[in-house]
Amino acid sequence: MVNEYAYCPRLAYLEWVQGEWAESADTVEGRSRHRRVDKRSGTPPAPDDAAAEPVRVHVQSLELSSPALGLVAKLDLAEFDGRRAVPVDYKHGRRPHVARGAYEPERIQLCVQALLLEEHGYESPEGVLYFAASRERVPVAFDAELREAARQAAAGLRLLATGGQIPPPLENSPKCPRCSLASICLPDEVHYLKTAQTPPRPLVVGQTPALPMYVQARGAKVSKKGEVLEVSVDDEKVADARLMDVSQLVLQGGVYLTAPAQHELMARGIPVTWLSHGGWFLGHTIGLGHRNVELRTAQYRASFDAGACLRFARGLVAAKIRNQRTLLRRNWKRGDLPESLLSEFRQDIEAAERAHDLAQLLGIEGNAAARYFRHFGEMLGGTGDASGAEPPTPWTFDFEQRNRRPPRDPVNALLSYLYSLLSRTLAVTLTAVGFDAYRGLYHQPRYGRPALALDMMEPFRPLLADSVLLTLVNNGEVDAGDFVTVAGAVGLNERGRRAVIAAFERRMSQEVTHPLFGYAAQYRQIVEIQCRLLGRHLLGELEQCPHFTTR
Repeated sequence: MVNEYAYCPRLAYLEWVQGEWAESADTVEGRSRHRRVDKRSGTPPAPDDAAAEPVRVHVQSLELSSPALGLVAKLDLAEFDGRRAVPVDYKHGRRPHVARGAYEPERIQLCVQALLLEEHGYESPEGVLYFAASRERVPVAFDAELREAARQAAAGLRLLATGGQIPPPLENSPKCPRCSLASICLPDEVHYLKTAQTPPRPLVVGQTPALPMYVQARGAKVSKKGEVLEVSVDDEKVADARLMDVSQLVLQGGVYLTAPAQHELMARGIPVTWLSHGGWFLGHTIGLGHRNVELRTAQYRASFDAGACLRFARGLVAAKIRNQRTLLRRNWKRGDLPESLLSEFRQDIEAAERAHDLAQLLGIEGNAAARYFRHFGEMLGGTGDASGAEPPTPWTFDFEQRNRRPPRDPVNALLSYLYSLLSRTLAVTLTAVGFDAYRGLYHQPRYGRPALALDMMEPFRPLLADSVLLTLVNNGEVDAGDFVTVAGAVGLNERGRRAVIAAFERRMSQEVTHPLFGYAAQYRQIVEIQCRLLGRHLLGELEQCPHFTTR
């Protein structure tokens, strides 16, 4: 952490105080390079035995601490020759061709180890940085200047942590693009939103290596075998997935998860989402949870501030209405969207942005939603016939209002199931970021309701749920055989749920251009970015929380 502080104080704060962490190719390679030296071996000689003959000893993974210095460290390697001790720190890359043979943070980190060795009675005038990729040893002399820099870095980090104020992000720094926490820190995005200068550099948001794994077969069992999750039905293996490829495990209905599998998932920070047979979100299982208490404190504080809730909710509802209008524009089947309808939506947006309280805002949102769903059928296509006539859509749908609990027609059944998938996605993402998904700002707390997840999903409802429904219906990916009707209630059967899940995850993996930042990212990454921007707003780094609206 002293190294991180010398490199970037904000990075050290995120990792040490807020408990953030993300893997990158560099961190994975570094951990692999350290496997050998992470195994404890050897015992250091007693430093106060002056009469004994000097003994050369190599000690790996040596743990040292000093209450006086307030430091704890695990040395990769320490080479002892009597009282003389040389700390050796392993680096996975190549030796940089810079002044003094290494960058300042690495030299400070090595000097901290020397201070600890000296605190335990050894002499440590110099150390070594070993660069594994180029197999080079770079000696580092611990002069007075470097020792003072190491002490100042340790003291500065401790002061930063106790101060409880996250440092500002670096501005257009070359350090940021390769930082594993760039998508958490969002340095370019925060700076751009505050100053409107220097558009953000694209985040490294290539193909997501890990994806959700869904299991819905009745009586299925999920177990762990080595590094693989296996799914079996009646003791016969039907599917498997590598743990490294799973971002979350989603279990619907009576699926059995073994204890060893659940322990491994919790250890890896992979959440398990539990859904009812009908697809209702019941909750999720995680490990110890996120350590970012600061973020939850800011969330709770804002949730009790009526003014803060209203300012956040105004933008949220306005963004939702804008996205509803955009979806109608894109999918209107009979020419262009009527100007009168556009004008009504425009009035709804302006009214939402001027709402005096949450009750008024709920009314505005309800009126806009009723208007939107009244014209929803205009986006559902028919099959046509030889004469060119357009037959009525085979889906029964109440165009005047949404019906649910239970849904009474196939389209409403699709909407309900898609909204449950979306709320589950937001709840898991918010929890992973560090929020309490059950304490909202717009939706008021209610027993068992993930209020903040419902808040954040509002602008995404048209983009990630309604649009998937249009794809399923208009492309013929679902038909009457995918539904069951019982006592007037319509629901999806197993085949129908499978089709909906596949379409929803395709949509989540679709790349779009972020309207504010100008770079392309998958929807699943944009959802996380929006959740993190909410955190930056609540922690006081952004005056307003920007909401996602597509063109």
